[in-house]
Amino acid sequence: MKMTEENSSGNSQTTMEDVQNLIKKKDNIEEQIKAYYDVLEDQGVGLESPLVDAEGYPRADVNLYQIRTARHNISCLQNDHKAIMAEIEEALHKLHAREKAKRERDEAEAQEEAMEQQVTLPSPFARVDNVTQGSPACGAGLRVGDEVIEFGSVNSENFQNLQNIASVVQHSEGKPLRVTVIRDSQKAQMSLTPQRWAGRGLLGCNIVPIPR
Repeated sequence: MKMTEENSSGNSQTTMEDVQNLIKKKDNIEEQIKAYYDVLEDQGVGLESPLVDAEGYPRADVNLYQIRTARHNISCLQNDHKAIMAEIEEALHKLHAREKAKRERDEAEAQEEAMEQQVTLPSPFARVDNVTQGSPACGAGLRVGDEVIEFGSVNSENFQNLQNIASVVQHSEGKPLRVTVIRDSQKAQMSLTPQRWAGRGLLGCNIVPIPR
């Protein structure tokens, strides 16, 4: 079959779409086989029913041409069906193997990145100890326990006191600020826009300095 040749030349590029196309071909073959079995049933014969009468003459009560054509096509289609089932099995095997390899590679890269972050993360200068539900801080994704290493233009190098953060917030109402925190020993970034809301202040969270 042509499909077999195409797949064998592109094994490394097998995709879920390829598998779905093979399944469609399988379904189409099964429909054709059923249609030819229906022809045999209409004639009142099966795959092995004799086509000659008791005296050895061709039966006159059936359409011999239709029966022979249907039997021949069923035989060919069954071979095609067997071949395409093997293709589907092989394609699924390769697809799963590639997904497994990608997952293992992603996990290894994530672990390596986490190790690099642990080595290179700057020291936090503040900690989030309260976040109010429905506040801008909550909407941005800040969580209690996040350790701040960057708050807009304030970072570990230039932070002196909380007034530095307060000043940035006051001058950034309605403007997104990049906030970087350490969470579960990994760096997390978010965009926080100081703005009026139902509660007090522009953020809806409480940040305390971390003694150095």
